[in-house]
Amino acid sequence: MKKFKKVYLEITSVCNLACTFCPPTLRPKQFISLEDYSKRLDEIKPHTNYVYLHVKGEPLLHPKIGDLLDISHEKGFKVHVTTNGTLIKKKKEQLINKPALRQLNFSLHSFDGNPALRNRDKEAYVRTILSFIKEARSKSEVIVSLRLWNLTEDNKTNLEKQRNRELLAIIEDEFNLDYKIEEKVQPGGGIKIADRVYINQDYEFTWPSLDEEEDDGRGFCYGLRNQAGILADGTVIPCCLDGEGVIDLGNINENSFSNIIEMDRARNLVDGFSRRVAVEELCRKCGFRKRFG
Repeated sequence: MKKFKKVYLEITSVCNLACTFCPPTLRPKQFISLEDYSKRLDEIKPHTNYVYLHVKGEPLLHPKIGDLLDISHEKGFKVHVTTNGTLIKKKKEQLINKPALRQLNFSLHSFDGNPALRNRDKEAYVRTILSFIKEARSKSEVIVSLRLWNLTEDNKTNLEKQRNRELLAIIEDEFNLDYKIEEKVQPGGGIKIADRVYINQDYEFTWPSLDEEEDDGRGFCYGLRNQAGILADGTVIPCCLDGEGVIDLGNINENSFSNIIEMDRARNLVDGFSRRVAVEELCRKCGFRKRFG
């Protein structure tokens, strides 16, 4: 039985932001039902104990996010949630003290990556998130990751660097840090700034798209090797970056997850990367895959 470190479950394709770094999905707007979510957990249970509520869409927009976490706990899953953090105050009661919730990832780069947020008070945005973190840590063992794009890339404008510094200064003040975060954190890694609280940064990348330029196809990827995903409409995908379901491996509403990941298209993708070859066109146009050579 193939095992994955994680399976991405998209619980909604809807987002309340339009960040410049995240291409909007062209798929229909959709929210998964509690019944369908429960069925999908049953399907993936033989393959993983960890679900990530993230592909496209903002998971905290789901009106039943608390119920989804309860169902996850009943079925023995640990859940990671990635959010832009704008709804954290509104959804606090559906998240606090949920035993299934293992990790919350806040994409703080959403603030400067979205024109609608730039007109808001950055300090209020960040401190609302930090206030939630403080309360959540006092009531549970949840892990928190505060995520940013690389803070010191040469292609950053002075204004972008200034905005990052302002944001980091707020975090440093909240956690009484005696150092500047950018002096310690490295791209592709993170640092611990408090018990169960981390700052992580990474290089910004180009999302895979059939409109992008194709490379020579050499390289490696962990898609279908340590991860898989299921979009809100039931489409099974090899990784969290196939937000349009281009590599449609099958639909969970028509076939079992166990069967889908063993069908020819899935096997060919994994076998190709075992030879360091991207057999799928989308994979040959993936900016993230290039990190693996």
